[in-house]
Amino acid sequence: MKTIFSGIQPSGTITLGNYIGALKQFVDLQEEYNCYFCIVDEHAITVPQDRLQLRKNIKSLAALYLAVGLDPNKVTLFIQSEVPAHAQAGWMLQCIAYIGELERMTQFKDKSAGKEAVSAGLLTYPPLMAADILLYGTDLVPVGEDQKQHMELTRDLAERFNKKYNDIFTIPEISIPKVGARIMSLQDPTKKMSKSDPNSKGYISLLDDAKTIEKKIKSSVTDSDGVVKYDKENKPGISNLLSIYSILGGLPIHEIEEKYVGKGYGDFKRDLANVVMEALTPIQEKYYSLIDSQELDDILDMGAEKANTVAKKMLKKMENAMGLGRNRVGGGD
Repeated sequence: MKTIFSGIQPSGTITLGNYIGALKQFVDLQEEYNCYFCIVDEHAITVPQDRLQLRKNIKSLAALYLAVGLDPNKVTLFIQSEVPAHAQAGWMLQCIAYIGELERMTQFKDKSAGKEAVSAGLLTYPPLMAADILLYGTDLVPVGEDQKQHMELTRDLAERFNKKYNDIFTIPEISIPKVGARIMSLQDPTKKMSKSDPNSKGYISLLDDAKTIEKKIKSSVTDSDGVVKYDKENKPGISNLLSIYSILGGLPIHEIEEKYVGKGYGDFKRDLANVVMEALTPIQEKYYSLIDSQELDDILDMGAEKANTVAKKMLKKMENAMGLGRNRVGGGD
């Protein structure tokens, strides 16, 4: 069985875009792959965090992973900082990465632009991401377009390590979802829906209540012709809403278009709000049953134990390959 690894930062609200682009698809992947799903809290601290809010976000993200349908008996769900091998392997991969290639990363350029000082962690984020993936012999990494450059560097570092030291790493393949990979902002449909959007009307949180969802969809940017038709180039707003309706409602876009012939955006948006709430209500119910439970802690303890066992084995191979540690009397490597 092939192995999949994916990590999400606990750095804010999980949006409908995150759900459609990633979490919803993870539920299907768990049936076919050996899956490791990680809450990458060490990545989150590359930018300033409030410690109490960060801890709250970590538990919240773990509960949402489970609430969307991940089965802890089928996947390994764990918190990055509870598996020390990630930071250790990340340092080792930093030592074979080049400053030039790290400075070329688009995300580093974007996040450091115009700032007087940025953390060294922001620059060396990609080798830690590579360590996350390579520790588990990962075959496939489902990522959005925005992480494609980091994944290419992960492959480069794995190949460099294998060639320079010992051939121990699986070279992971990149998997970019074809459908729903980019759900766009409700207020600016030319930009991806993001939890970091300063305008909260631009995204739907998985934990938004029915009234909030209805308001956000009603105020979403469309166009003036009032025709419910998919045309990404000329009608990006309504096309984005049609994609959400299609994915969550389980209907082909052409059937939705036919359903609203002769009707305006008001009818369509009202129905879309109902479709979104029908999809999110069971997720929210499961989330609130888990968030303050012993069950959630037990699941994370179990995931950390399993991840530690696997990661330590690969870390030991890396240390041996690079000559770290010592030969013990009567032991060898």
